[in-house]
Amino acid sequence: MPDRWHLTLLFLGAVPEETVAPLVTAVGGAVAAAPPMRLRLAGGGRFGSVRRPQVAWAGLEGDVAPLVELAARLAGAARRLRLPVEDRPFRPHLTLGRWRPGQPADGALTDRLAGYRGPAWPVSEVRLYESHLGPRPVYDVLAEWPLTTRTP
Repeated sequence: MPDRWHLTLLFLGAVPEETVAPLVTAVGGAVAAAPPMRLRLAGGGRFGSVRRPQVAWAGLEGDVAPLVELAARLAGAARRLRLPVEDRPFRPHLTLGRWRPGQPADGALTDRLAGYRGPAWPVSEVRLYESHLGPRPVYDVLAEWPLTTRTP
């Protein structure tokens, strides 16, 4: 469902209630330093092996360097609030789907996206979500910050 597509810049686990307001402030400062960006979906891949794939994803082209810098600023803001942040490099991608563990899977499926290049779009906003997991996950927007866009 494209209306639910998003690029995860930073995933945080449970955030204590008293830390949410300082987090919103810190994220706002990190986003304010971000330049206008344009991205496009390009290529694809998977997390996991061909024999045991886990996640199918589409890659990104365009203003990826500023996106990576924004993700780093967000991680730094979370660390300053003493929130646990994964210690691995940010890999910008759009998650397309997940394979079910233990089920037959075609891990080479994403190889078909190798030559794909979609239309470019302006990054219009950054949102902070609170997720409620379950059979039908719910994502509540806690805050959002517009990004200034530029013409192609």
